[in-house]
Amino acid sequence: MSLLDKEPVKRTAKDAAIALGCDVGAIVKSLLFKTGNNFSLCLVAGDKRCSLNKLKKIKNIKDISMASPEEVKTQTGYTIGGVSPVGHLNKLELFIDKSLERFNELFAAAGHPNCIFKINFKDIQKITNGKVEDIIEWDSLN
Repeated sequence: MSLLDKEPVKRTAKDAAIALGCDVGAIVKSLLFKTGNNFSLCLVAGDKRCSLNKLKKIKNIKDISMASPEEVKTQTGYTIGGVSPVGHLNKLELFIDKSLERFNELFAAAGHPNCIFKINFKDIQKITNGKVEDIIEWDSLN
């Protein structure tokens, strides 16, 4: 695992990929979803979109929505753009996008919008204890 600094702040996975010289899919998006009073963090490839319908089926629930910026900060301790896959204020159920397996190196936020770390798929599974699932919309394949 390597800690990298990226300047200036990149607002999209595509911008981060250009700055790092990697495939946009190798950028790990940390997306927080709300189900009632519970929260789930999904680690999704930068070139994919998380499927709410698939999350509903996996969790066997009817309603799920994106967490608000305030909820992201309260649950994770991080602001949007800097949400790390680890080190959250609260225990979160965590799902990992199966499509991330296609990359030898992944790049995820390290707690601040300007900081990222490089890691491989096996190690991100290990440090997060996340469940690897098919959570992407298949029409988002590029």
